[in-house]
Amino acid sequence: MRSRRRAKRRNTGAALLFLSPWLIGFVVFTAWPLIYSAYLSLTDYDVINDPRFVGLDNYARLLEDPKIATALANTAFFTFIQVPLYVIVSLVLALLLQRAGRSSGFFRTVFFLPKMTPPVAVGILFLLLFNGQNGIINTVLGWFGIDGPSWTTDPAWVKPGLIIMSLWTVGASVIILLAALQNVPAELYESARMDGAGFWRQSWSITIPMISPALFFIIVVNTIAGFQTFDEAYTAFFGAGNTTYGNDAALFYVIYLFQQAFQFLHMGYAAAMAWVLFVVIMIVTAIQLIVSRRLVYYEGGTER
Repeated sequence: MRSRRRAKRRNTGAALLFLSPWLIGFVVFTAWPLIYSAYLSLTDYDVINDPRFVGLDNYARLLEDPKIATALANTAFFTFIQVPLYVIVSLVLALLLQRAGRSSGFFRTVFFLPKMTPPVAVGILFLLLFNGQNGIINTVLGWFGIDGPSWTTDPAWVKPGLIIMSLWTVGASVIILLAALQNVPAELYESARMDGAGFWRQSWSITIPMISPALFFIIVVNTIAGFQTFDEAYTAFFGAGNTTYGNDAALFYVIYLFQQAFQFLHMGYAAAMAWVLFVVIMIVTAIQLIVSRRLVYYEGGTER
């Protein structure tokens, strides 16, 4: 009995030893910053002077700041339009790749390469492609007699332009969905065809349910990423002191948080903003998890 306990202690000690780099990293770089940011959200802190405790004043100020409403509305609009489009485009490309045969390996590489592009470069590329005067997008539209909008200066078109540009990086989702499609049992389609089911019926009754876990994963991950949109929009509209007319239309929540923290040095206020965003993402993710219990199919016929 004692020997078993000693062996168990040794195994536990060995496991903790191997886990210690991760545990130390988690405590130092995740847990402690979370705790400290929660404390800072209750203070008035400008980096130069010591934090001064102000209680819930920062959170009360959030309710009075008109920029917060603008930033949240912009972020919500971007996320709830971009995510469905992102999933649809990814699924269409994955279905096309599934039919590509031997050449699918080449196209998988081609679709994934844009994902490797630095976000700052994508922001600059946005300005080149969507320039209202001589951008490539409006030039191509002009070939068909369509007068393209002012994507970068008209507030009504700033977010749609950014949404379209975000589809540049669908490659990773395409590969995930392609792997899910290739794991769908072929006999299910054969049985459906024998029953007279066409393409759309097969897609709705077989393909979508069988790849629903992958779809759910992509939706959750991209929803979280959408709420944290920063790099491309900041580079295109706020970098290098850019003060174009489209700024408020591109003022996403994380951009405003960044401004409060590093431009105005309102670290306490920025920490409160960060915690509000954390709570919003947690609520939206919890709703998605609850909905997924009815819509997501898992192997063995079980649902979560």
